[in-house]
Amino acid sequence: MDEAVRGYIDAIAPEYRPLFDRLHRLILAAHPGAVVVLSYQMPTYKVGNRRLYVGAWKHGVSLYGWQQGRDAGFTARHPALKTSKGTIQLRPEDAVGISDDELLELVRGALEN
Repeated sequence: MDEAVRGYIDAIAPEYRPLFDRLHRLILAAHPGAVVVLSYQMPTYKVGNRRLYVGAWKHGVSLYGWQQGRDAGFTARHPALKTSKGTIQLRPEDAVGISDDELLELVRGALEN
């Protein structure tokens, strides 16, 4: 992991760091060969020609970058989450009720060819 990504992660607010770390761990578990770079000022996981951007913001953590229909049904199963085309905002209190398996499905849907 390059220094820019490490700096970004180290600067994440303590209340959001566990959620970011959980997503980071799950993404690398699903795609151990993913390259992590800083793009659009946030950590970006690259697998082939696919990208998944994960940014920490004032509400929690947002995931960006998959094509419509590649979220493995995640947004349909969680209609209360704030979403828009290719974006999911996860607050720590929302993520508590979402299993690792379900997040792994989302990651796989977003990053697999």
